[in-house]
Amino acid sequence: MFEWHGYGGGMMWFFWILIIVALLWFVTFASRRVGLPPGNEKNALEIIRERYAKGEINREEFEQKKRGLDG
Repeated sequence: MFEWHGYGGGMMWFFWILIIVALLWFVTFASRRVGLPPGNEKNALEIIRERYAKGEINREEFEQKKRGLDG
């Protein structure tokens, strides 16, 4: 019926490469989404404020880190 001698092999490689690239993209995309739910991302200032509120860092450390974030 169909003659695929030279062309079919190349198309089959293209198909498998396309499948592998799509899987790699999906795994990369999915791994980036793991973590905090959307909308709950915290910026650095919020994190150091929480650490200060919990007593993990003292006032001096808080001010130093805050100045470091301001530039």
